[in-house]
Amino acid sequence: MDAQKIPATVIAGFLGAGKTTIIRNMLATVNGKRIALIINEFGDLGVDGDILQGCGDETCSEDDIVELNNGCICCTVADDFVPTMQKLLERDNKPDHIVIETSGLALPQPLVNAFNWPEIREKVTVDGVVTVVDSRALADGRFAHDHDKLDAQRKADDALDHESPLEELFEDQLTCADMIVMNKADLVNKMAYDKLEEDFKSKISNSVKVIKSMNGSLTADVLLGLESATEAEVHNRKSHHEKEHDAFHAEHGDDAEHEHDHDHDEFESFVVEGRVVNNRKDLIRGLGAIIEHHDILRLKGFVAIKDKPMRLVVQAVGNRIDHYFDREWGKDEVPQSRLVVIGLEGLKQDEISKQISKAMG
Repeated sequence: MDAQKIPATVIAGFLGAGKTTIIRNMLATVNGKRIALIINEFGDLGVDGDILQGCGDETCSEDDIVELNNGCICCTVADDFVPTMQKLLERDNKPDHIVIETSGLALPQPLVNAFNWPEIREKVTVDGVVTVVDSRALADGRFAHDHDKLDAQRKADDALDHESPLEELFEDQLTCADMIVMNKADLVNKMAYDKLEEDFKSKISNSVKVIKSMNGSLTADVLLGLESATEAEVHNRKSHHEKEHDAFHAEHGDDAEHEHDHDHDEFESFVVEGRVVNNRKDLIRGLGAIIEHHDILRLKGFVAIKDKPMRLVVQAVGNRIDHYFDREWGKDEVPQSRLVVIGLEGLKQDEISKQISKAMG
């Protein structure tokens, strides 16, 4: 890797895999390196960026955090990502390393390809793509990545006439990885974990590292310094969409028109705002029931609890809900509750909003 170029690490992974937690832990061990963070979220509430605000001292100040909430970063490369990178590179106090947390719905391939743009390639290189996997969710079969099994299911069931969009996204994130982090491994028994790891290793290149993590507790020296220069190799790690694109042009010719957009219409998100919550346990219990009933993929945000000076962070994937107090409400902040809900297209927004408001008490 060119020592004159600033290294950049792309943190990919599905919704709720633990990307933000891994970045928080990484920042605690950077040993003086100045880190710039680019945070991209799906939805209207910047939860991850807010959690990381003030993430450290001078090595990662609030000025070093850039939030991109205008859409999935893989679809807005030219409009959002490239200009953001240019601004970082024009600063007098340039970062030592850039860390990019993608939306859980993002394809890493278009983002990595952007590092070959003339405005970027001479100054920055992709140190590595790190894909974070929720081991527990995978062990539960929620995001299976085995094409053969999916094919067998589709053939056996007439109702399964197309691939799950979650399946394709998950596989594309794995295909582009230089390192796969099997996060939340402590929530899976050893036999199940060993089977997951064996399955991964049978489907990926030997050069891809697979490591275990509990609570995202990985240090900077593990995640940074891979020196992969992934932008030079990304043409060998094509997404499903790129493969379909190539097949289309092979059949119809290079001049044939083909849809280039990576479509997120299968997913939707909305924000529920509420008042100060009287009882934290009742809220968490109520949210669990709502998530399960409506098959919500992801729920996250902040909650104000009565008689508590600190803000409660709520992070849920499937029916597993993590919650903790992260900091006191600021003097200029009005304590309030705001949660973002993410799921497949067709969520009953009005019904879910009313139920969450009721759970808030």
